[in-house]
Amino acid sequence: MKRMIALILTLGIATPAAAQEAEGDGLSLMEEGAKLFFRGLMDEVEPALKDLQDLAQEMEPALQDFVEYMGPALRELMAEVEDWSAYEPPEMLPNGDIILRRKVPKTPADEGAIEL
Repeated sequence: MKRMIALILTLGIATPAAAQEAEGDGLSLMEEGAKLFFRGLMDEVEPALKDLQDLAQEMEPALQDFVEYMGPALRELMAEVEDWSAYEPPEMLPNGDIILRRKVPKTPADEGAIEL
């Protein structure tokens, strides 16, 4: 998202700069069209960016609490698990426990077999 904003801002800044260079001989239709396009794009994106910023500010305290509470446990889990690709996605049991199952390695005999 930050990259998109930077690109839009860069293009928005570059377009007027190019327009100023071409002021002496006037803007071509392509330059004027690009300028209007990026100005319209910024006008359209600005409310969404504002909403995203407001949402981030609302979520900040909850995320800080999550990191403070879960950070040590996640660090410990990351130290224990060497290869995440060796595990199935986490599964929540009816009692609320979350388990990580190891993937069962496939053997050449399994590939030709039909599972019933």
